[in-house]
Amino acid sequence: MISPVNFGFNEETAESNAFQNRAADKNGVQEKALNEFNRMVNTLRHNGVDVTVIEDTPQPYTPDSIFPNNWVSFHNDGTVFLYPMQAENRRLERREDIIADMEDKFKVAHVIDLSRFEGEHKFLEGTGSMVLDRENKIAYACLSPRTDKEVLNQFCEHAGYTAVSFDAADEKGKAIYHTNVLMCIGSNFAVICLDSIPNPHERFVVVDSLKSTQKEIIDISFAQMNQFAGNMLEVKNKAGETLIVMSQNAYNALDSEQRSKLAQFGKLVYADINTIETNGGGSARCMMAEVHLPAALQIS
Repeated sequence: MISPVNFGFNEETAESNAFQNRAADKNGVQEKALNEFNRMVNTLRHNGVDVTVIEDTPQPYTPDSIFPNNWVSFHNDGTVFLYPMQAENRRLERREDIIADMEDKFKVAHVIDLSRFEGEHKFLEGTGSMVLDRENKIAYACLSPRTDKEVLNQFCEHAGYTAVSFDAADEKGKAIYHTNVLMCIGSNFAVICLDSIPNPHERFVVVDSLKSTQKEIIDISFAQMNQFAGNMLEVKNKAGETLIVMSQNAYNALDSEQRSKLAQFGKLVYADINTIETNGGGSARCMMAEVHLPAALQIS
């Protein structure tokens, strides 16, 4: 997780991100976002999660650095992927020093850098663009200006994944910018806004894939999606317990039946990150770049 120093409303991303709210309160937004970030970190640590916090730097200017999952992903075979980003000021978030620091605790076998596609104006913004079923090696992706099919296929070829791609739109018909706001995949469940997939055949393919991998589907509405109820992440704490992490807004948006279903699969953990959500257009899942790298060998 990246602690912010210059968090704010990013004009470069606002055109394609309908979840950013231009009317959001922008007074003291960095201070409020930092408080929310620290609250989220403390909530995770209180629940036994091993959280690595990296401090952002004042320069270069990176207002969205709090969302590291878009530029990097870490995999259990030791691979690290770097991704092409649409907004130029988001490309500055990629930091080699962070990868180097990770090698103190984890084994990095090799780095695959897909950022070269930026030169072709083709983008794939990490686990925002893709929702990964890591166990079954399936990458779910709604195509958008930030999610290019060619780059998706390149990722899948390198990582040994199968792509399930589709178009998705909000209730106003605007393309949804990132897949991870409409769906999340856990070990045994999937939270998804099925109404956001307008093509019946594509919707069937997604549902069929989820059912074939034994996921219990928890369908959410557009209104719930707009409160980031699809932007969750299943994590394991140091005791091996399963947690389902989301924001306070996402938790509040769920009805009692949905909460009960989710609670069968893990403890529901949430924190108030409203400033981050309204100004940044991302939520709890976007703030966490989960580390699946193998542990580094410790020499005694």
